[in-house]
Amino acid sequence: MASHIVGYPRMGPKRELKFALESFWDGKSTAQDLEKVAKDLRLSIWKQMADAGIKHIPSNTFSYYDQVLDTTAMLGAVPPRYGWNGGEIGFDTYFSMARGNATVPAMEMTKWFDTNYHFIVPELGPDVKFSYASHKAVSEYKEAKELGINTIPVIIGPVSYLLLSKPAKGVEKSFSLLSLLGKILPVYKEVVAELKAAGASWIQFDEPTLVLDLDSHKLNAFTEAYAELESSFSGLNVLIETYFADVPAQAYKTITSLKGISGFGFDLVRGTQTIDLIKSGFPAGKFLFAGVVDGRNIWANDLAASLSMLHELEALVGKDKLVVSTSCSLMHTAVDLVNETKLDGEIKSWLAFAAQKVVEVNALAKALTGQKDEAFLSANASAHASRKSSPRVTNEAVQKAAAALKGSDHRRATPVSARLDAQQKKLNLPILPTTTIGSFPQTIELRRVRREYKAKKISEEEYVSAIKEEIQKVVKMQEELDIDVLVHGEPERNDMVEYFGEQLQGFAFTVNGWVQSYGSRCVKPPIIYGDVSRPTPMTVFWSSAAQSMTSRPMKGMLTGPVTILNWSFVRNDQPRFETCYQIALAIKEEVEDLEAAGIQVIQIDEAALREGLPLRKSEQAFYLDWAVHSFRITNVGVKDTTQIHTHMCYSNFNDIIQSIIDMDADVITIENSRSDEKLLSVFREGVRYGAGIGPGVYDIHSPRIPSTEEIADRINKMLAVLETNILWVNPDCGLKTRKYNEVVPALTNMVAAAKLLRTQLASTK
Repeated sequence: MASHIVGYPRMGPKRELKFALESFWDGKSTAQDLEKVAKDLRLSIWKQMADAGIKHIPSNTFSYYDQVLDTTAMLGAVPPRYGWNGGEIGFDTYFSMARGNATVPAMEMTKWFDTNYHFIVPELGPDVKFSYASHKAVSEYKEAKELGINTIPVIIGPVSYLLLSKPAKGVEKSFSLLSLLGKILPVYKEVVAELKAAGASWIQFDEPTLVLDLDSHKLNAFTEAYAELESSFSGLNVLIETYFADVPAQAYKTITSLKGISGFGFDLVRGTQTIDLIKSGFPAGKFLFAGVVDGRNIWANDLAASLSMLHELEALVGKDKLVVSTSCSLMHTAVDLVNETKLDGEIKSWLAFAAQKVVEVNALAKALTGQKDEAFLSANASAHASRKSSPRVTNEAVQKAAAALKGSDHRRATPVSARLDAQQKKLNLPILPTTTIGSFPQTIELRRVRREYKAKKISEEEYVSAIKEEIQKVVKMQEELDIDVLVHGEPERNDMVEYFGEQLQGFAFTVNGWVQSYGSRCVKPPIIYGDVSRPTPMTVFWSSAAQSMTSRPMKGMLTGPVTILNWSFVRNDQPRFETCYQIALAIKEEVEDLEAAGIQVIQIDEAALREGLPLRKSEQAFYLDWAVHSFRITNVGVKDTTQIHTHMCYSNFNDIIQSIIDMDADVITIENSRSDEKLLSVFREGVRYGAGIGPGVYDIHSPRIPSTEEIADRINKMLAVLETNILWVNPDCGLKTRKYNEVVPALTNMVAAAKLLRTQLASTK
């Protein structure tokens, strides 16, 4: 019985790639230094999988930034602004596309399906000249082969690549990206030919867009693409891999009818209905790569349940045609549980990170051939029994309070227009008020203070004093910049979710459970293992201290329940909405305590609301209903004069704008600058938005500093579609990852742009 892994985390068990990348970007190390770290990581991953007994080990799942960007490089689809003149694409061009440089902005970044990973969106048009410009897939295959490991190279399939792209600036929005299929397939043929010549026996094409609601035109593109590639596949086994959801019936029929394809990979964790399609007919003689080990969560697999499902599938497709696999790439889970020395023993026994999931896949494959590791299976069964019966999982009072929510939709009694009038009387803000999103740069010194406090090397008194000093500095800086609504900069916070989770019951934390979010940025999702409650106030002390340092309004800063849910590893023993309602009640208590402490503006970030949206339209209304309801629960009890802000980052909002309006926040700040101001098109199309809104005026994910004129131009575009009295001026996102020498000039220009436009607006009255 064969085993397969769809993909594996790239950052390394201790974030080795992150530190190597940042050192290289800062000019502190060479390209060779970076390449050495990367090669060592790749070799150790391949060796680990080989030692675990995995048959189909993936290559080309490593990336210096993003796998879609790697495909753009492979196809030579570099936007002209980066000045690339052909030849093999090197780090300069590659990282300029990813991050921008001193003269040109980065390419757009957006969410990878419904995960917290972000990919770089290809910019395409009729004039793009495609050419084979990055031989990475082949060189990594050869690198593994030198180790004696014959890998399965992984490439993003041609149709998904085009469907995930966007028309470049200046190209008609109606331009058919699929019309480029004939232009990119010759490059794919070259790659396939090179891999075959290098000795590859399998190639994996990732076509995750197959799980979306695709029309017949898009589905036909798969038939067309793979018919065109079929002759290149002779002498090769080809796997088409899908993940993140069920494959719809029509898509299933389309791909299983393709000629020249040897196997099909399905996510059988999130794609619970795909099994019915397999039962209704699976092509004879083809391999089924059964994704039964969850690549998106950290819970140990229920091996007995998986074995039962695999036996069922075996009867349908044949013993020699069933391959045990992961549901998707393991890059969406943490790397290795071995590095968690501080995690509670009982909770640890319930978990499996990427390294452990590799072992689970192999154990299942062996068990199917009759080589059961009885001790391993028995330990797994015991862990599942202990989790079911553990008293630390259940809190009856919390369950009762959450159940009681079902009778109301939790709306504030007064409409938003009246609330904004009441708030303006109290806050007395100018038109186009300026603010920032929350965090300020986290310096090495600041991180040292937090680390030392955690390690008990400094006293609580010393810690509080150091953090207050940092807040004072940030407050003074904002006053000098003349920002209208201030933030305290969040110096006490490690991460916008972890910080809250650490103070809530029902959460556990890792030391090295890092997951890549984009580029070198990693997040460490908390683990929600039980019912959630708030024992004591979480932010009131710091927000009150910050407000006492200024006469300007100081925002209380909270992370919303949906974002805490979507950015955590969530318990899988109850529906997600039940856990979300529990978190909402905890945040509601915090909101009311902040208001009681005199905080007049409270921001409840819902950065990840859009990313939890199910991939299939039929499931979206239910999710949006409970997600938006959860947000409203948090602030239903505040006075009209308390201004509730929310913030959302990287997403396509256009299709959920009604739900955003339904959140009933007083002010929403929203990512906008890096996506070509796509957000503004919603308002051009006539959607009326009556609450305050701050579409981001500059991209904080790039080190580039925008000029006053550039920001003023952006604000003018907003004023063309939004009322002057509701528009706010702010960056796209928090400033935590930037440096002060970037933040100060950028904010100086932002405030100058707002003042320039206030003057212009006043003179036209």
